[in-house]
Amino acid sequence: MPFTADEAFDLLSRARERGRFAQAYLISGPAGCGKRALVGKLASGLLATTQDPFGHPDVHALEPQMKTRVIGAEAMRELLGKLQMRSLRGGVKVAMIVDADRLNEAAANALLRTLEEPPGPTYFFLLSTQPEQILSTILSRCIEIPLRQTQRPPPTPRQSALLDALSHAEVGGDIASTFGLVRQFTVLLAEAKADIEAQTEGALARETAQFKQVGARKDQIEDREDFYKALVESRYRAERADLLAIIEQWFADALRQQHGAPELEYAGLSQTTAELAVRCSTAELLRRAAALTELRDHLGRTVNEQLAIECGFLKAFGGSGEQHHRSANDDCRD
Repeated sequence: MPFTADEAFDLLSRARERGRFAQAYLISGPAGCGKRALVGKLASGLLATTQDPFGHPDVHALEPQMKTRVIGAEAMRELLGKLQMRSLRGGVKVAMIVDADRLNEAAANALLRTLEEPPGPTYFFLLSTQPEQILSTILSRCIEIPLRQTQRPPPTPRQSALLDALSHAEVGGDIASTFGLVRQFTVLLAEAKADIEAQTEGALARETAQFKQVGARKDQIEDREDFYKALVESRYRAERADLLAIIEQWFADALRQQHGAPELEYAGLSQTTAELAVRCSTAELLRRAAALTELRDHLGRTVNEQLAIECGFLKAFGGSGEQHHRSANDDCRD
């Protein structure tokens, strides 16, 4: 469960007081959620200083290099060399690696060896908006603290389009209405993928030009191409998950309406979810919402995405008979 930066600070402060503070943390979350500020507050406590922790001689920060926007082996070796030396103030040392998902292979392997045998009282904080891009062996040696923004950002145009589609959705309607919603959903996914690909292609083109200016090797450029391919898939999956979460919360709002909860996730759709709360029993709403959880599970495997979405939506929005759901399950297995 993601925390606010303040919640994470309280949690980790209590861990430090109990002597259970780890030597390596991965602070993940979207831009603007307070990752760097959290590390600053934690570093102040570890160093017992009221001054700016990032000006302390025992705090060492590493960020992507200006031209290539990657963290290379040489920069990593320089950081690790500093950490091997005795603390300048006689206390602990703190290392903060910003955009840790930008580590190249050599830098990542150097960091991994150090995390396996950390030098003395040294604490590592890896910051990332894309933690899935970090080596799994590094992730396994860090405790991840996921952060969330304290305020929900306004819906994106695609999210607004999905909310509008839900305001006209027919739960338990005929198969044509369900497939109409499937078409709208898949169009939004296609738009998302096209936008992500356009963004990453532009970023890759700029990086490639920078790499060529500094005389980078061909394999370094190929590494960045592989990185961006993985990034496209990662961001697409995140966008798909966000859109599915909207539908899940829409069903949850209907359940909240049934039980008189004072707050709704989507107050603008309160009339639609109130009608749904009257039309469906609690058991039926739970079953339909569970179909979306099952859809998430299917999409996490190597399956035909379109078929999985069609089957999931038939179970979530289609007719309520048990025979219908057995048929949808059979189609998904086929």
